[in-house]
Amino acid sequence: MNEWWTIPLQVFIGFAGGLAVGSGMVAFLVVLDVIPRLAQITRSYSLIRWYEAAVVLGSLFFTITDFFQITYSLFPLSAAVFGLFAGGFVGMLAGALTEVINVLPILAKRIGMGSYMIWLLMAMIFGKMIGSLLDWLQILG
Repeated sequence: MNEWWTIPLQVFIGFAGGLAVGSGMVAFLVVLDVIPRLAQITRSYSLIRWYEAAVVLGSLFFTITDFFQITYSLFPLSAAVFGLFAGGFVGMLAGALTEVINVLPILAKRIGMGSYMIWLLMAMIFGKMIGSLLDWLQILG
């Protein structure tokens, strides 16, 4: 199936997929005000431009790295450093998203745990972290 039209079709599908994912990411960050909420939660609102620049530059850097299949020769524990930063980024975005849509406060009020909100949040964070580590280390099937 090496017809002349398969390459333009693949290019179109690739651009359409990238546009859909990029639009979803922009909608997630802009419409839901995730970055300003993250800055508010961490009480570092003066650094909001740094957060925005980090998201844009990180996305651009790793997109180029993946697209051109660039490899880097780094020290052996660099994967752990990148993993910590990536985990922190994903965790903070997930925390900001739950705060934005008010899932946890509503849940805590309905089950009568409003005063234990920080403990509920920490249990969820550490549970996700331990589960991810167990999966990454392939301890659980």
